[in-house]
Amino acid sequence: MDAIEVIGLTKRFGDNIAVNGIRFRVGEGETFGFLGPNGAGKTTTIRMLTGMTRITSGRALIHGHDIVRDTLAAKQLMGIVSETSNVYDELSAWDNLIFTGRLYHLGKAEIRRNARDLLETFDLYERRHEPAEAFSKGMKRRLTLAMGLVNRPRVLFLDEPTSGLDVQSRRIIRDVVQDLAQKNVTIFLTTHDIEEANVTCDRVAIINRGTIAAIDAPEKLKQTFESLQSVEVSFDAARPGLLEALRTLPQVNEVRKEGDKFRLYTADPPEVLGSLCVLAKEQNLRPISVTTRGPSLEEVFIRLTGLSIGTKKETGEADAGLV
Repeated sequence: MDAIEVIGLTKRFGDNIAVNGIRFRVGEGETFGFLGPNGAGKTTTIRMLTGMTRITSGRALIHGHDIVRDTLAAKQLMGIVSETSNVYDELSAWDNLIFTGRLYHLGKAEIRRNARDLLETFDLYERRHEPAEAFSKGMKRRLTLAMGLVNRPRVLFLDEPTSGLDVQSRRIIRDVVQDLAQKNVTIFLTTHDIEEANVTCDRVAIINRGTIAAIDAPEKLKQTFESLQSVEVSFDAARPGLLEALRTLPQVNEVRKEGDKFRLYTADPPEVLGSLCVLAKEQNLRPISVTTRGPSLEEVFIRLTGLSIGTKKETGEADAGLV
C-alpha cells in the first residue's frame, strides 16, 4: 500500500485555483520532495493532505485512510511540522512535548519515554526545563520537529523544515530525516532549498501554478535536460571579444560569464571540448581549468517553471495568504 495517494486533488479560493487536479503516489519509507516557487500550491497541498484545509474536490489517502472520510485514523498515522512554529513559549521544552503527547492520547509512560528520546536526539535535553521563549530560532525549530515526532508517526509532513536555520540545526534536522527514512517512515518535504531536496529526497515533484510539472528522482530529472549540460572553463587572461568567440563555437547553446569562468551550455560536451582546444590554440589562450558539468536540479526547476525558487507568482493560494 502507498503511504500517500493523491487523486485529482483540487483547491479553489473563489475564482482562483490554487491546486488543480494533481495526482501522485508516495511509497512507504520514501522521502518525497515537493518543490515550487512561492504561491505555487505547496503549502495548500500539504494543508489538504493533513486535513487542515478543506478539499474542493479529489481525494487524499494516508495508508489507505481518506483524510476527509476517515480523518481520525489518517491523522493518527501522521506527524506534522508546519513552517510556522507551534511551540508554546511560556512552556518548557519538556512540557511542550508532554502536552503534544496528550493531544495524541498517548499513555503517560510512552509520552515521557518519547519526550526524553527526542530531546536527546535534538540536543535539547540539558535545557528541557527552560521556557521555550529563551530558545534560539534553531532550537525552537528542533523542538517543533520533536513535537511532530512524539507520536512516532508513519508519515511525517515537513513544511520548509530548515528555512533560515543555523548550520548546526540544519545538520541535526537532516540527520534525523535520514534516520527516519531508514526506519521506513515516509517523509513528505516541502522546501525552497533545491540542494536539500537533491541530497535528501528519493523523488521530487515540481509544482507550478497549481499543477505538477514533473515527478521523478532528482538525477533522472537532470538527465531529462541534456541541453543543460555544460563545460566550464577559465583562462589565464580575458581577451576582448572572447565571450562572443565562445558563443560562436559549434554545439554551444548559451554562454554565461560566472566570475573568472565561462560556462558553455551544450548537449554535446565532448564536441565543445574539442572546439575549445582549437580556439585556445588560435587565440594563444591558456586554459587554467576545464570542467564538464551535468545540469543541476535548480536548472531543471528553472527550465520547468521559468522561475527562480524565490519568485512569487499570484495565485489563489497567494491571495489567501498561504505561500
